[in-house]
Order: sequence, then C-alpha cells, then structure tokens
Amino acid sequence: MDLIQLSRISFKHLTALHVMLSTHSVTQSAEILCMSPSSVSKTLSQLRQLLDDELFYREGTKLIPTSYALKIGPVLHQILNNMNGLLNQSTFKPKDFSGKYSLSMRESTFEIFAPIISDILSTQAPNSHIDIHSKEQLGFDALLNGQVDVILLPHDRSQPPTTEKQLVWETVIEDEMICLMSADHPLVDKELTVEDYLAYKHIGIFDKELNVPYFEQCLAQQYQPRDVAISVADFGSAATLCHHTEFLFTSSKKWAEMASQAKGLVIKPMPFDYGQVVYSMVYNKLSINDQAVSWLCDRIKEK
Repeated sequence: MDLIQLSRISFKHLTALHVMLSTHSVTQSAEILCMSPSSVSKTLSQLRQLLDDELFYREGTKLIPTSYALKIGPVLHQILNNMNGLLNQSTFKPKDFSGKYSLSMRESTFEIFAPIISDILSTQAPNSHIDIHSKEQLGFDALLNGQVDVILLPHDRSQPPTTEKQLVWETVIEDEMICLMSADHPLVDKELTVEDYLAYKHIGIFDKELNVPYFEQCLAQQYQPRDVAISVADFGSAATLCHHTEFLFTSSKKWAEMASQAKGLVIKPMPFDYGQVVYSMVYNKLSINDQAVSWLCDRIKEK
C-alpha cells in the first residue's frame, strides 16, 4: 500500500470525479458540490496528475470520460458510499431529508409507480428531490457507478437480468402478459390462438441490457419466431402504433389497464405459456449503506 500516494488524494478529489462522471459538466458539478467551476477544474487537474490520466476529453461541447475514468467509477462509488455510511450513523428522518434521489425507468414504468413517487414527495419526504432518468440513457452501468440509486423495470422473471453480482433484484409487483390490438382489428371477435398470434406482425420493445424473454424463446422453439415489424423503446409508443395498424403488441397487463395510450385497445389473453413477468426494483448492494436510499427502497417495496 502506497501510503504517501494515498495521502495526496483527498475525498474532495474523489467526490469531484464521482459527480463529474454523472454530469459530464464542470458547471453542473460545481452547482451540485457548492463550489465554483474554477475550483472543480483545479481539483480535477490535481487528480489528473496524481492518477496520470486525462480522465475527461472534450468532444465538441461535451466532456467524455476516458476508459480509465469509467473503469474506476464503481470503485469510487464504493469508497464514497462506505464513507457516507460512517458519517451518517444517526436515525434517518425522511421529513428532514433535503437531498436528491436518482431513479431510472421507462416512461411506461413511471405510470405504474407515479402514485408511490407522488406520495413520497408530497407527504413522506416533502423536502427531497427526485430525478427520473430514461433507462435507455442510464442503465445498469449507472447503478454500478452511483449515477442512479434505483432502476424500476418490467421483465420476464426467467430472463437472466444480469450477471453483475453487485446488483440486487427485488420483485415489487407481480404481473401478467396480454396481447393488445386495435378496436377494429380482424381478431377482435375471435378467441386468440397461437396461429392467429403468429399470423400478424408485431410491435417489439427493445432493451439492450436484458436477454431474450422466455416467451420469445418458447415461440421460436415450439412454433416459429413472431414477425416483429418495428421495435420501440417504450410501451406508450407501441400502443400508439397499435391504434393505427393491425400490428399486435404484447404488453404488461397492469400497464395496459391504467395507461392512457392503451385506452380503446382490445385486450386478449396470451394463447400460450409465457412464463412469469414482474416489475423489479434493482439497486446496488452498496446503496443500502446510505440510509436515505435504504429508506426509499423500503417505501417502494411496501407500496
């Protein structure tokens, strides 16, 4: 252990780099840290010399982290999280909490969890602030780096979500899959069969971080792959397309029952075994050291 080298690096350096990895902006980082932009730049300059790496390079108007900076992001998160746990041993009081939570989810997932989030902001922790990010923008890597506290998402329970052992998956809502179609679809007055399901084109939902769902594998192995004409990032976009085409959309039932985009669409039960689907809360094991994040996770599970 190089104690002399370690003595030259302070938590001020590590905190500045941690925030920069989230914002990619000296100005925004300075606002978060209550520092001047010049102080943040000076701190980063010192850290560049100590670590012998540029840490960020400019591409147009953006600051892009180097591969080394991205590599040490999870380690930074662990160090700062452990230190935060040591400094905040008192009982957490949500009504006094004035910090920020960072969540990531699809837009359609927000419709499911909006009542919980509203209750937290209105009554339980009224002085807190919550940032909601798109999962496409900030996914599992963001959890590991500490950019996001919690990810909420629907998924196939048999779908191996990720091999990253640092991430914890907890089911918060049991759900089922249904097939949505327009009100004037030729299949509206018929019982949906596998043959009918496969005869029409489909709207798919892509998620680059999740593996192929069980129902897709089942169809391919026992029947044939479905014909996906278009893939979109969110349930709402898929439902809008459903209104204007004869495409079929395989969706979360809970979302379909409450989403405005799904109003007027016809719901049909799935004509084959599709396994189990759930909404899960995903968080970094280290986050439980943070009493505020631990409290948030408990509230989501309770609701």
